[in-house]
Amino acid sequence: MTETIQEYDVVVIGTGPGGEGAAMQAVKHGRSVAVIEREPAVGGNCTHRGTIPSKTLRFAIFQMTEVNNNVLFREHGITANFMLPELRRRARSVIEAQVKMRTAFYDRNDIPIVRGQAKFLDPHTIEAAQEDGSRTTLRAKYFVIATGSRPYRPADVDFNHPRVFDSDTILDVDFHVKSITIFGAGVIGCEYASMFRNLEIKVNLINTRDRLLDFLDEEIVDALSYHLRERGVIVRHRETFSRVETCDDGVILHLKSGKQLKTDVLLWAAGRTGNSDHLGLDAAGVIPDSRGNIPINGNLQTCVPHIYAAGDVIGPPALASAAYNQGRYASSHLLCEGGSDEHCGPAPSLDIPAGIYTSPEISSLGKTERELTEALIPYEVGHAHFKSIARAQITGQTVGMLKILFHRETLEVLGIHCFGANASEIIHIGQAIMAQPKPNNTLMYFINSTFNYPTMAEAYRVAALNGFNRLF
Repeated sequence: MTETIQEYDVVVIGTGPGGEGAAMQAVKHGRSVAVIEREPAVGGNCTHRGTIPSKTLRFAIFQMTEVNNNVLFREHGITANFMLPELRRRARSVIEAQVKMRTAFYDRNDIPIVRGQAKFLDPHTIEAAQEDGSRTTLRAKYFVIATGSRPYRPADVDFNHPRVFDSDTILDVDFHVKSITIFGAGVIGCEYASMFRNLEIKVNLINTRDRLLDFLDEEIVDALSYHLRERGVIVRHRETFSRVETCDDGVILHLKSGKQLKTDVLLWAAGRTGNSDHLGLDAAGVIPDSRGNIPINGNLQTCVPHIYAAGDVIGPPALASAAYNQGRYASSHLLCEGGSDEHCGPAPSLDIPAGIYTSPEISSLGKTERELTEALIPYEVGHAHFKSIARAQITGQTVGMLKILFHRETLEVLGIHCFGANASEIIHIGQAIMAQPKPNNTLMYFINSTFNYPTMAEAYRVAALNGFNRLF
C-alpha cells in the first residue's frame, strides 16, 4: 500500500512561542499549515520546563516571603513555610491552563498537530515518527524550525544522579534541600540563586567570569551583586569547573582553583544547546553549529532559503518574547515569496528588553554606560530611587531604581535600566518612547507627561527631571 503524503504550504516544527507565532501568522493569511510536536502537549520548553514553571514558582516564593515578612501577620502567629514539592503544585495548574489555551488556538484555526519526532527526508519532505513506530509523512513549500533548546550537559557530569540537576529538571526535586551549588551565573543561574535563597536554602553561585551578567549596565549589576550577597548568597567569580563528585548525601563540586564545595544538590546552569540533533538536517542541506544552533540570515532563513528557523534554536537572545516575534516574521517573510506580497511586514525590532527575574527583578533596554562611553557619545544619566517613590513606600518595595541614559544635546533616550519590583513591567513605558521617531523619543516626553499618582510609572518623571537638571 502506498503511503499517503500530506501536503501543506507551511510545516512548523515545534509548538513553543516561535512555532506558535509562525503557525498563527501563516494560517491567518490563508496558508495551509501543520505543526509537528514530539511532546504529549503543546507549548514547548517555555511552558513545561522553563519560563512558566520557574516564574510561577518564583511568585509563589514571593508570596510566601511576603507573608513571613509582614509584621501584622507575625504578631498573630501567621507564617507560611512550604517545601519545593508543595510549591510546584501551583506551577502545574498554570501549565495546564496554558496548554488548554494554546491547544485551543490550533483547534480554532484548524491547524493539525502531528505528533512525533520530526526528521527531514529531503529539503521538502519531513517525517514525524512516534514511539509506537507509526509515521506520518508531510511535504511543504516552506518549513519553520522552532524546536527550542535544552541545557548543555557536559559528558563528564552524571546527570542521572538523583542530586545532580539542570534547569529542565531542578523543579522535580522531591526532597528537602538545605544547600545548593549553582554552576553558571548567567540569567538562569542568578534567577535560581534568588529563588532558593528566598526559601532559606544556602546557595553557592559559581561564576566563570569577572562579573555577574556583564551584558547589563554596571550599576545595575553592582546592585544585584550587593543584594544577593546581602541575602546570604556566596558568589565566587573567575572559577573553572574541574570535576563533579557525587555522594549519597550530596554533591562535591571540585574547582580548578582547588576549592571543594559540598552541598545537598548541584544545579548545572552553564549554557544551552539547540534542539537540532534529531531533525535529519543533513538531508535538507542545513548545518547547525557546534552548539546545535541553526545559522540564519537577517530574514531568519537558513542556508536553504525555503527553510526558516526561529526562537532558541537559533541562539541568542533566547527569549520567549523574541521567539514569538521571530516566528511571526519568518512566516511574514515566506508569505512575501520574494518580497512582492502585501503580507511582508517589517523585520522584528532588535531592541528587545531583557527581563531577568531575580529578586528584585532587572529589566534593561538600549545602550549601557560602558557602550556609550566607548562609542564617545555624550550622554547624561537620570536616576529615580524607588525609596523616594510614593507607590514603592506604600507597598514596602523600596529597593531599586530606574535609570535613564540620554544624549546631552538632543535629549534622545539611549537606554533604560531598571532594578526593583516589577522592573520587567516598568521597562515597557521607556520602550514605547524609545521606539518613536525623532524628535518624539526624547527625555521631554517624561518631563511633560502627567503620570498617575501614586504609581511606579512616576519614576520616569523623577528620573527625567533628575537627569535634565544635570545639564545646567
